Amino acid sequence: MMTIANPIYDTVFKYLMEDERIARTILSALLKENIVKVEVRPHEYTNGQKEILSIFRIDFGATVLKPDGEEQLILIELQKSWLPTETLRFRQYLGVHYQNPKNIVTESPDRHALPMVAVYLLGHTVGEIEEPVVYVRHKAFDYDDQPVTRGIPNKFVDSLNHNSIIVQIPRLHGKINNRLDKILSIFDQKRVCNDNQHYLALDDKAFDAADDDMQPIIHRLLMAASNMEMRQNMNVEDEYYSIIKEQEGKLYGLERDLADKIGLLAEKDGQLAEKDGQLAEKDGQLAEKDGQLAEKDGQLAEKDGQLHVLVKMLIQAGQTVEAIAKSLNLDKESVEALLQK
Repeated sequence: MMTIANPIYDTVFKYLMEDERIARTILSALLKENIVKVEVRPHEYTNGQKEILSIFRIDFGATVLKPDGEEQLILIELQKSWLPTETLRFRQYLGVHYQNPKNIVTESPDRHALPMVAVYLLGHTVGEIEEPVVYVRHKAFDYDDQPVTRGIPNKFVDSLNHNSIIVQIPRLHGKINNRLDKILSIFDQKRVCNDNQHYLALDDKAFDAADDDMQPIIHRLLMAASNMEMRQNMNVEDEYYSIIKEQEGKLYGLERDLADKIGLLAEKDGQLAEKDGQLAEKDGQLAEKDGQLAEKDGQLAEKDGQLHVLVKMLIQAGQTVEAIAKSLNLDKESVEALLQK
């Protein structure tokens, strides 16, 4: 067995990817492309805000050799995270690329943007997705959901979309079925040494000494394992991530409490809305009764008007108030009141 430094640590991973040949090997395997040249883009190590971020990021400019011999320059944004991280943080980094005018090919008549691939190395799983490596590629469709193939790929379309590769490190099960599995085996955390998570134990028989791609990777990680400064940096990362994890745990607790309170408020709002509905229903019933009373008042007023006309006619016919009251089954005072209207 041989002991290598654990590349899940930022300091080891940075040291590993600073080697241009190793970066080409790893990125070629991930993208399944023949990458002939890799350059680290300016301002690549955006880790100056470690007190609030738990993402390590490197940006590459990669030259891909196509089967027809054409060379294509693409952007590769590689982000690595130990802890479950808000997707907003990943999106913010992507937004920087989309806004950066340096990523526009000004020499081209159509001023298209460089194609971009986002690679995520995650120290956690993503829901119930079981595949350790997931490729997310955009496609073009017409209104009837039929694939559009003529004219695709297109520089304009590719400028506004990007492909993604998601690696779930906990899903690496030590099985080596292809070239990518072999390369990613150096991240397999099931190989962590029992007494120290800074190191991974690899079976040297599993790696062919004649493998010109794997041997530089193994050799560089062996060098990192024996580097005193590297070990100190890993200790610092342990302390940092323990603090971050504790803070994120507290934040999660606060968010959960806030969600509970919001739920209670929503429930109370629902109860108040229900009461408002009941009051509105009662107001409607009262309004209906008021309408009925108004209708009855109108009917009474109409009857009074008819009685007034009738009494006047009877008086003009020579009948006395007493006679009219008796014939209409009214008292004398009511008849005299009708005559005064």
